[in-house]
This record gives sequence, structure tokens and C-alpha cells, in this order.
Amino acid sequence: MNLHSLMFLSADVTVDKQDGFLGVLATAAEDFIAVFNKGGEVLLSLMGGILPTLIVLLTAVNALVRLIGPEKIENLGKAAARPGLQWYPVRYIVLPFVAVFVLTNPMAYTMGRFLPERFKPAFYDSAVSFVHPILGIFPHANPGELFVYVGIATGIQQLGYGLGDLAVRYMLVGLVVIFIRGIVTEAITARMMKKGA
Repeated sequence: MNLHSLMFLSADVTVDKQDGFLGVLATAAEDFIAVFNKGGEVLLSLMGGILPTLIVLLTAVNALVRLIGPEKIENLGKAAARPGLQWYPVRYIVLPFVAVFVLTNPMAYTMGRFLPERFKPAFYDSAVSFVHPILGIFPHANPGELFVYVGIATGIQQLGYGLGDLAVRYMLVGLVVIFIRGIVTEAITARMMKKGA
């Protein structure tokens, strides 16, 4: 009997369901492989949906960084470290936006290396708080957490509203929030550093 005939034979054979330990083991094996089958289905749906967009966006961002020059982006980080109130928007709006847009999550946090120690916690707070609000317009920034925005967007679409307005508002509110968080965290950090905590 060859392999081809065995395949046809196996299609006609039925096996009784096992009881006891063997039944539990068989069910566990079926459930285990079902997880990977479902993962494969999700991957296949992403291949026809968001993944091509993300790949093109990442390629475009990398090309943009090369055109601008990585040293100019690093110079922005150094400029944000300057003292004075006029540098707050650069430190807690512009720098986190550029870091999340260009470096994406989680590499965006490395942009804080250009800041003095007293500003690093506040920059991190701003950057980490911006990885979701940017997703509506720039999904490449944090594709692993796209489900947060997609969940909100699905509800908005079911109500009959467009997503463009939501994406812009989501990002603008995010910019305001990260600015406030940066200032507050910087003040808390300064106070803790004075106390020696």
C-alpha cells in the first residue's frame, strides 16, 4: 500500500472519541493546534489588510530619515535639553512626536538619551503616552497596539461617522495630554531629586 492510498483510506476512517486521560490529552492537543490555526488566519487577514500599509509606511519613514539626516534628528534632541520655558514644547511635544513617528515604539524612548537626567522621566512619560494617539494617522508608529485605535474606530464607524476626523482629534488631544504630562512629571522629578529620593 502506498502513501497515496493511505491518504484516501484515512479520510474514510472514523475514530471513537477517547475518554479519561487520553481524551483530555487529545482535546488539549486539538485546542493547542487551534490556537496556531487561528493565529494563521489572523496573519493571513493582516497580509491583505494593514501589513502592506505598515511596510510601505516604515519604508517611507526610513527614507525620510535618510533624506533629513539622522544627525539632524539627534540635534533636535540636544536642542530640547536646553533650559527655559520656551523649550518645554520642544521637549514634550515636538521631541516625543518626532521620536514616536521616526523611531516607532519602543525605540522612540531612546531619544531621551540626549536629555539631562532630570528631564528623562518626563520625556519618557510624554513619549509613552503618545504611542496610541498617533495611530489613527500613522499606524506604523505602534502597530502592535493598533487594536486600541481600531476598537474605538469600529464604534465610530458603526455610528456612521468618518475616521479622518477621529484620527486628527485623537492625535491633537494626545499632543495636549503629553505636554501636560511632561510638565507635571518634570516638576515631580525635580521635587523628588531635591529630596534625594
